[in-house]
Amino acid sequence: MVTEKEMNADKLPEKPKFDIICLSHLRWDFVFQRPQHLLSRFTQNGRVFYFEEPIFSDKLTFLNISEKENNLFVLVPHISHSDRENFNLVEIQKKMLDKVIESKKIDDFILWFYTPMAIDFAGHLEPKATIFDCMDELSAFKFAPPELIENEKRLMKKSDLVFTGGQSLYEAKKDKHPKVFAFPSSIDVEHFAQARTETEEPVDQSSISNPKIGFCGVIDERLNLELLAEIADLKPEWQFVMIGPVVKINEEDLPRRQNIHYLGGKNYKELPKYMSGWDIAMMPFALNDSTRFISPTKTPEYLAAGKPVISTPIQDVVRPYQEKGLVEIANNAEDFIAAGEKILKRGNFDDWLKQVDKFLSQISWDKTWKEMNNLISEIIEKPKAAEKAV
Repeated sequence: MVTEKEMNADKLPEKPKFDIICLSHLRWDFVFQRPQHLLSRFTQNGRVFYFEEPIFSDKLTFLNISEKENNLFVLVPHISHSDRENFNLVEIQKKMLDKVIESKKIDDFILWFYTPMAIDFAGHLEPKATIFDCMDELSAFKFAPPELIENEKRLMKKSDLVFTGGQSLYEAKKDKHPKVFAFPSSIDVEHFAQARTETEEPVDQSSISNPKIGFCGVIDERLNLELLAEIADLKPEWQFVMIGPVVKINEEDLPRRQNIHYLGGKNYKELPKYMSGWDIAMMPFALNDSTRFISPTKTPEYLAAGKPVISTPIQDVVRPYQEKGLVEIANNAEDFIAAGEKILKRGNFDDWLKQVDKFLSQISWDKTWKEMNNLISEIIEKPKAAEKAV
């Protein structure tokens, strides 16, 4: 049972105009990405309750609630293996969520979905608005639940607004809901621009010789590890720095070479220091179902850091980044090496950086959130306008 003490009731701010209950498949403390960028901005105006997927253990079932920052509460269901076997998981999570709503006095709120799977235990709620921020085609990911596609159809019917994490994903979803809006990956320019002036690399990278070709992000089935191994074999003098956690694949399957360096996951604040030492940033994505609709956040992050980028032909990287001359596209190891050699010989990047900065000046997470918030406000204000008209 969740007690009021566990709910951190004494820390709650004065009740805002409305709260956000977010249902997500991503851990808040895992990798700082789209949900964190957007929802942390909302905490300036109201409370955010970020409900994660369950953790299963031999301990008793309980809901852990922690305050990460002012107005941001992360809710993690801990469910015993015994309860998982003997009770309905949907009902357990539904009761936990209902209890939070009651004890925290969450009266005016919007539901914000990242995972359609949460519709099973949150679909009964009656929010001021329901948002589906579709940042990936989750049904194409490794270990995706078979019922995910049907749940997405249910979520689409319930949603007032659907946001997509990229242009190609927008094109795939635009005919499935009357209000679909594309919000591609954005950027905190000032944060990553620190890499342009940083002079001291972290200890675990400083001993690696140049040229360094770096990657930061989740290392999973979306990466073309065979391509990485092939490039490393063909260019043993190049050093490949891989930063990020390994997920859904066995570490034994990672290519091991003297010039491939796996440094593990890093804090978001540390990333500019690592990028500062790279000569080139890379995105060696595989071309498969799981990458068909991705819009990598790292594209503008690399560019803001002032790093030339080589990517495989991911649709949302080709358009607009390659079309504007901001990144190099490589279809295979030979293309990658040719692009890398051209970059290393180029020397002067001033003109390219001017183009980069001009493009980046048009996007930001602040701008993205403001545009999203305006759309949400329109949905919320409609009933009031209708009441006045009557």
